[in-house]
Amino acid sequence: MKNTVFSTLLAGLIALPILSCQKQYEEPKVSLESYQIEQGFELQVVASEPFLEAPVSIDFDNKGRIWVAEMRGYMTNIDGDGENLPSGTISIMEDLDGDGLTDHSKIFLDGLVLPRALAHVYGGLLYAEPPMLWFVEINNDKPGKKVLVDSLYADDGNVEHQPNGLMMNIDNWIYNAKSHFRYQRKNGIWIKEPTSYRGQWGITKDNFGRLYYNNNSTLLQGDYVLPNTVINNPYYTPENAISKTLTTNQRVYPLHVTSVNRGYEKGVLDQDSMLVNATSACGPMVYRAGQFTDDYNENVFVCAPEVNLIKRHILDFSTIRTTGEAAWVDKEFLASTDEAFRPVNLFNGPDGAMYVVDMHRGVIQHGAYMSPYLRKHLEEKGLDKIIGMGRILRVKNSAQPLQKIPDLENATNAKLIDLLNDKNGWVRDKAQQLLILNGTAKDQFSLNEVALDASRPIAQMHALHTLNGLDLLSFELLIEVAETSSPDVVAHALVLIPTPKNEDQITDLVSLSMALKSQDNPTIDLYLIMALGKWAESSASFIPLLKEISERRTDPIYQEAALSSLAGQEIKILESNPDTELTGMLLQAEVNRIANAKNWIYELASLPEDDRTRGLRFYKNICGACHGPGGDGIEGLAPPLRNSEYITASPKRLALILLHGLKGPINVNGKRYEFNGEMPGIMNNPDMSDQDITDLMMYLSNAFGKSTREINAEQIKALRAIKSKSGGAYTEEELLKIKN
Repeated sequence: MKNTVFSTLLAGLIALPILSCQKQYEEPKVSLESYQIEQGFELQVVASEPFLEAPVSIDFDNKGRIWVAEMRGYMTNIDGDGENLPSGTISIMEDLDGDGLTDHSKIFLDGLVLPRALAHVYGGLLYAEPPMLWFVEINNDKPGKKVLVDSLYADDGNVEHQPNGLMMNIDNWIYNAKSHFRYQRKNGIWIKEPTSYRGQWGITKDNFGRLYYNNNSTLLQGDYVLPNTVINNPYYTPENAISKTLTTNQRVYPLHVTSVNRGYEKGVLDQDSMLVNATSACGPMVYRAGQFTDDYNENVFVCAPEVNLIKRHILDFSTIRTTGEAAWVDKEFLASTDEAFRPVNLFNGPDGAMYVVDMHRGVIQHGAYMSPYLRKHLEEKGLDKIIGMGRILRVKNSAQPLQKIPDLENATNAKLIDLLNDKNGWVRDKAQQLLILNGTAKDQFSLNEVALDASRPIAQMHALHTLNGLDLLSFELLIEVAETSSPDVVAHALVLIPTPKNEDQITDLVSLSMALKSQDNPTIDLYLIMALGKWAESSASFIPLLKEISERRTDPIYQEAALSSLAGQEIKILESNPDTELTGMLLQAEVNRIANAKNWIYELASLPEDDRTRGLRFYKNICGACHGPGGDGIEGLAPPLRNSEYITASPKRLALILLHGLKGPINVNGKRYEFNGEMPGIMNNPDMSDQDITDLMMYLSNAFGKSTREINAEQIKALRAIKSKSGGAYTEEELLKIKN
């Protein structure tokens, strides 16, 4: 339904005539005539220029105010000049007259270079300004003491492919997209530890605590399990439980023809020149705010800024393999014909609404990957001249008022404990964080009561992790919760139950395990397997039960969970149980251990730079974004490079791929891969010289091949002129004809 209402915002503070001591605000109007939103919803503009410019992420403070990371230096012209100038800011949007619209803004931090993420945690502000991750105290809306959390948070990579997100999950860890690290502050000390590598831009979670993300060509990806539950064995890399594509297709339905980077490729556009499949998917959000109708709860919304729309997906939790299918065919939840509408991030709001971060920029494709085709279209349309703008939009259920934002600033701990059962996930999350920050042992009894109330399972999970964050979680409570709760809550209890310390605890856990096994529930079995292997470190009595469950569940996710939980016990298990469903995986993990072949997320050693490793910097900036930091490929995006015949065989073939790109299906190590779109070449990248490409090839050969096949800069220069039949990217058929 078209929303033709003019959404108002307050452009500035204007004094009344001198005789008046009151203040009034003039409200300029921003037309939403070109926007179409699903029936039953209302679209509003809550902040706009001149109060902000080029927003890329937001967060809400305890008062419900919007804090904005403004990446003002991003693509200010078609060449991307000035990107590294300190023009970025973090600003606070304020609503001084209480009408729900921004009428004032103040700068909290300025002089930043491309700030990309922020989060209110631990009573201050955590923010990312590459390469650093900073935590700063907040003193009356002004920055106080500043602490460097991580000097290598975003140490390399193109601006489109650096870590971002800073999302606090229910487990009290902060997760990121485009990263394999998570963060937590405990007793004043910042902790950084490995986690699975996820997504590209934007990260979100469901009520259970599973993580969701995406990449430009894949609308929705996610984990089937809670974070870090299947990666405890450093010598085995899980393939079935994490980083999975959840959508069966990547279709988008724009309202109009838009300019996209690979629009010249066959199949990218339909007969009406409309984009067929997503090419810039980003900013996913699981709706958890409670103001929409029930059928929208835990739906996932995804940004597609290249076609000026937001897509809705419906999650299906009926099996342990979550899926997320598009809500409709031939239409989208929100779409516009305004080509400057660039939704790049979505957030649940404290008032129950969904908030849309609209960068509102003509050019969003970074210059490093821009095709000559797109450059021509952008200049012809004048899109490169649309700068200096930015908007925050609000989507609400038109039949319901916005929720009243609780006064978290002055809430007692008793009130915060009540809010763990609020219908708004944002409120529940904030209550948990504030209780961990300010709670005491006096709160244990009340939190225990919530944790045991099986009629409120979501509040139970929050209470358990609040107690854990306060170091008040008891073994006895976890046992009781696991005995009396729903499968999802049992799963969390099993994750939190530690290795037993004495015979009495072993006896209690054996009894609990038998009772849980008898329920024959797939979720309980999965997390029970994870726990049994951990508990087996103290007693072999848990192994037969683990073996029994892993054999009755045929989905390989269960076997991955078992192997993860048995880290360091492979030989012991093989000797006592030589013939099980796990035998092959246990043997492989032991072989990997002997060879010191770890899951790449645990390989933290840095390499000295020389003629073999100089290309690492280029790999991180250009190749690793799609092929993964470890060269193992990313599902739905790019194939693995490790021992690929395209790395180990003809250097000329590899050079042509790097220079001109690759399109169509490709076979690597006997497996066929098909992806949306093509791999772009770097021939037109002004930052890559012939010698740079030579260094990159040398690194690829050393890192992922079995031997080095040298090529020099003069040869690279000559290969620039060797075009494919189409004049663009090469196909596999063409490349296979090249033998040396």
